[in-house]
Amino acid sequence: MGELPDARKYGDQGSHTLRNLAQTCGGLRCPILESLGLGLIEPIPGFDATHPAQGGYGKMAEKSPGKDTTTGHWEMMGVIIDHPFPVYPQGFPEKLMKTIEAATGTRYLGNKPASGTAIIEEYGVEHLHTGFPIIYTSADSVLQIAAHEDIIPLDQLYELCRVIRKIMQGDDGVARIIARPFIGRPGHFQRTPWRKDFSIPPPYPTVLDVLAKNGKRTAGVGKIGDIFANRGIHKNFKTTSNDDTFQVFFELRDSDGFDLVWANFNDFDSIYGHRNNVPGFRHALESWDTQLGEFLPRMRCDDFLIITSDHGCDPTTPSTDHSREYALLIVASPLIQSGFSLGIRKTFADIGATVAELLNVRWNGSGMSITSFLKI
Repeated sequence: MGELPDARKYGDQGSHTLRNLAQTCGGLRCPILESLGLGLIEPIPGFDATHPAQGGYGKMAEKSPGKDTTTGHWEMMGVIIDHPFPVYPQGFPEKLMKTIEAATGTRYLGNKPASGTAIIEEYGVEHLHTGFPIIYTSADSVLQIAAHEDIIPLDQLYELCRVIRKIMQGDDGVARIIARPFIGRPGHFQRTPWRKDFSIPPPYPTVLDVLAKNGKRTAGVGKIGDIFANRGIHKNFKTTSNDDTFQVFFELRDSDGFDLVWANFNDFDSIYGHRNNVPGFRHALESWDTQLGEFLPRMRCDDFLIITSDHGCDPTTPSTDHSREYALLIVASPLIQSGFSLGIRKTFADIGATVAELLNVRWNGSGMSITSFLKI
């Protein structure tokens, strides 16, 4: 929802994922998000700002430094970090690589910042011939290992990542070690859905931890469990696409097993934002809006739905990385009698504080609940 005041530090001036996407496409058609107030936050091509909203609407500033998945999700649950996770814009230093090679017993190809699809095309043939995994990073705090599933089976790839995760601590403690399996042949390589993130655990208790301590059951859908090193998550449901994630989300809504269900729809950045695929991003968002329209009538009378983002990923800028932006904030519930503005929140942690209050759990950490705004 637009660049943060310090976006220039991250090279993200001019980023506005939603508005730039809409302008490039000649407007978006998302009537359900529009009905919940998305067009009232600020002007977005294709959204009517004259009709009253049926939900709460606003945006949130990120207080933590950075613009990565881990930082954003942690802050939503009350963990605001003081220093950004380390990044390696020139690739990983030789001393660190020697430590990794000694611990894992293999050499590596690549070792530079790159797009995941581009680097497997660049090094895929050599990987097939040598069996050496491909190591790379990005502008985010990640170390990624790509390997063909016929060369390095999934269990071996995951074990490589576990070993590297133990090494990458302290000053080298990147937010995530990511397994990136792929299949196919030269010129036709394709990443598979069996990606797995090995995250560093949050440095202190999150709202999820407090919910668990108070007997509340939380389900993660997609990569939520990975992001929190499975802390505070009773069960995580792996998914392979946005459609798959929505299907699981539907099924969990119809069950009575969980107090909080948190779903991450990863296609928006992994398939479209990171590849600057504007038409694909538009289609995915409009399709998601249609599914949202099918989901809302199935909400129970005391359900609350919060729609947000952990960072930007503007597909219209030259960068293929995440962007330092405000996060969208939409709240929907059958209990909301009329729409209202949530303004600009000072931190993503307001989400965690809100979740805790809605579930009647005491939270003394960061964030301010928005429940006082709810007109119920």
